[in-house]
Amino acid sequence: MSKYEILLFDVDDTLLDFNLAEDAALNRLFEQEKIATTPTMITRYKEINESMWRAFERGEVTKTSLHNTRFSIALKEFGIEVDGEYVETVFQKYLQEAHHYVDGAYELIAQLADSYDLYVVSNGLTKTQNKRLADADLAKYFKGIFISEQTGYQKPMPAFFDYVFDRIDGLNKDKTLIVGDSLTSDVKGGLLAGIDTCWFNIRDMQNTTDIKPHYEIKKLHELHMLLNK
Repeated sequence: MSKYEILLFDVDDTLLDFNLAEDAALNRLFEQEKIATTPTMITRYKEINESMWRAFERGEVTKTSLHNTRFSIALKEFGIEVDGEYVETVFQKYLQEAHHYVDGAYELIAQLADSYDLYVVSNGLTKTQNKRLADADLAKYFKGIFISEQTGYQKPMPAFFDYVFDRIDGLNKDKTLIVGDSLTSDVKGGLLAGIDTCWFNIRDMQNTTDIKPHYEIKKLHELHMLLNK
């Protein structure tokens, strides 16, 4: 019998493959706006985007600032001036339409829903994540979907988890596990909140940080074995 009753799942690169979704949305965005890009430009955009997300997790930038400036900042380095807010709106439209599964995600969630209370905890945009989860036919398996935009806080802030915990009836931290791909967001947030953590190391990366998850898996199906220990 598993020691856990409540499972919290991240979305991007945990249940839905964000890299595939992002690439599809970027291609459609730049094609629509007739912006000629190179692999170097795309790589640079992703570097800037990643850096801004880490700053957001640390509370150094707002989500609005992140979304409305990341494209203008990245493209300006290549001499291209754009309205960052407008380009972001177009990107989000296309991102909402992309819901590629991480391998085994649908099967895992469908099976776990019979035995556990499942919840989503995401730092994405509410409208975008809700639509992607619904289109992927995953939303029906979760008892609650908590997204940073709606909570007013973000992972790894303890206040985000306080918001979530206050809305889960009968929550027992000792019987709660968070599963996510981000050490700095999901794992760190879970540790700060006092719950067990499972790092889904989807990219098979070396952990060079001082953030130590309770568990590590590299394929989603490994979660079954972990839960049944």
